[in-house]
Amino acid sequence: MTDRRMFPHGPPSPMPVRRRLLLLLTAALFPTGVVAATAAPLHTDSGEFSARVLSGGVTIVPGRSGLVEISGYHGADLPAGSALRLTAPAGARVTGTPLADTARFQGSVTADGTTGTYTYVRDSGPGSWKDSGYPFALAVDARAVPGTRLPGCAVVLTDAGGARRASGRCTVTVGMPVPTLTEPAGGTFVSGAARLAGTSYPGARVSVVDAAERKVCAGVARIDGTWACTPDTPLPAGANRLHASAAFNGVSAVGEDVDFTVTARTA
Repeated sequence: MTDRRMFPHGPPSPMPVRRRLLLLLTAALFPTGVVAATAAPLHTDSGEFSARVLSGGVTIVPGRSGLVEISGYHGADLPAGSALRLTAPAGARVTGTPLADTARFQGSVTADGTTGTYTYVRDSGPGSWKDSGYPFALAVDARAVPGTRLPGCAVVLTDAGGARRASGRCTVTVGMPVPTLTEPAGGTFVSGAARLAGTSYPGARVSVVDAAERKVCAGVARIDGTWACTPDTPLPAGANRLHASAAFNGVSAVGEDVDFTVTARTA
């Protein structure tokens, strides 16, 4: 007979076997009582729990296009009818699905460019979606600000019945336009103290660097995108090669080399 002085509210209910095993395993792995934190599993529409997370990233200059490759699926092979859909972030639109062909995949893009989809259509054999990457072409708005990350880029992989089997997000960062060095022009003859000038993103910090990666001078691009500076030390006579580099809001870009000749130093 159970002693009610030990259990004033009655004997404890038997602990479920799975819970007891979990507690015993936890005590064995973490004897100090500290339990390691784990990422929350992804609950799929099919009722399965999985750590299948899709991802991809790209940096695209304003007004230009680029490819973001989606990968990361490690689940079961999915047959024909399964589909991978990408939703474009704010400030960008999907313009193409380069991998699409009649042999394995069909590609489609909505008229407004908000989404792009790959659909697996091969008649036989599983469609694993485990390849290195599935590219989507994205075009970034010309008014986008360099260094910003466009929000809302998402990807979803569904099986032939439309159940979600994996999902994730893609990172689209606005890149820095390449600066130009237009003065001096390539192939010309100038003095060693001649003004250097070009174009860049408004507000960008522009540095002019020689072939040995030494900074010659620096300036800030004006509201109209033009910049100018004068060498801190006159350039040496003879053949010279310079290029401009620009930085703004955490991103940077390097312009093309410009070759020219400096005449004998004059006042």
